[in-house]
Amino acid sequence: MQNKLKKFQLFDGIRELLVQARQSVVRHINTTMVKTYFEIGRMIVEDEQEGEKRADYGKKQLQELSIKLGVEFGRGFSVDNLEHMRKLYLVYSKSEKVSRKFELSWSHYVLLMRWDEPIRKFYEIEAAQNNWSLRELQRQFDTALYERLALSRDKKQILELSSKGQIIEKPENLIKDPYIFEFLGLKEDRSYSESEIESKLIDHLESFLLELGKGYTFVARQQRISFSEQHFFIDLVFYNRLLKCFVVIDLKIGEFKHQDLGQLQMYVNYYDRKVKSGLENKTIGVLLCADKDDAVVKMTLPEDNKQLYASQYKLYLPTKEELIKQIKMGR
Repeated sequence: MQNKLKKFQLFDGIRELLVQARQSVVRHINTTMVKTYFEIGRMIVEDEQEGEKRADYGKKQLQELSIKLGVEFGRGFSVDNLEHMRKLYLVYSKSEKVSRKFELSWSHYVLLMRWDEPIRKFYEIEAAQNNWSLRELQRQFDTALYERLALSRDKKQILELSSKGQIIEKPENLIKDPYIFEFLGLKEDRSYSESEIESKLIDHLESFLLELGKGYTFVARQQRISFSEQHFFIDLVFYNRLLKCFVVIDLKIGEFKHQDLGQLQMYVNYYDRKVKSGLENKTIGVLLCADKDDAVVKMTLPEDNKQLYASQYKLYLPTKEELIKQIKMGR
């Protein structure tokens, strides 16, 4: 197992290096473009401030500017886009760290400017740190990532969340409740076996890793462990590079039962005693279930628990209001 992990880590390290090199080139182009648009926005705002006080002054100016720029520079200078440049300046000129703000593509900023602080700041930081595509950024917002993380934190931690993004320092920082698996495309009105859901998660591994969060690397599926002439199979095994530990996941299609955590504890103990090295941290176990009673979970887990977690998963994307209501009820 250790040799397999080392080979995977070598590939993972080289792959990450190459991806970072490509992203560095793209990031430089994006930064130059967005800085230019920021300056265009500044010039538009300053021109408006010096212009006539008629309500239609700014609109007429943008229409004329759009036509002239379009003739010389082609597409990209519609009135709507010039309005976005104007808004970019108005939103980000308030920041003392304007240069840091331009790490994403122009399309990312057009989307981000729809949201108010502190939510906008959080998603901007996370998108830059995790290299989210525009689609991934929209999905994380739609699945209420900020709310799912914020509602499990105190006021001080929420402020840190909005100013620094998600900081992974301890196991509970990794855990979400619920997890959203709408990317599997499964229908709500039929039953699925655990193996069906597990197969779908592997088929959509990139999206699954995005939903799990930062630092995850896939290790194994249906990992067989054996002792006392008995064989057991762990549904999914990951490794988290940030916490330097294995993460074993057990998937349940029904309601949470306290016996499920006993089985998960056995898997965690096996990895701690037989697989992890002395330089790695203790294994984390996550039980993913379709439904759970938080009171039963709390009573089942030890008070000083730092290794076992039970989270609900959803196969569809609820409205943000429904999701936030559910999260608050579970707190």
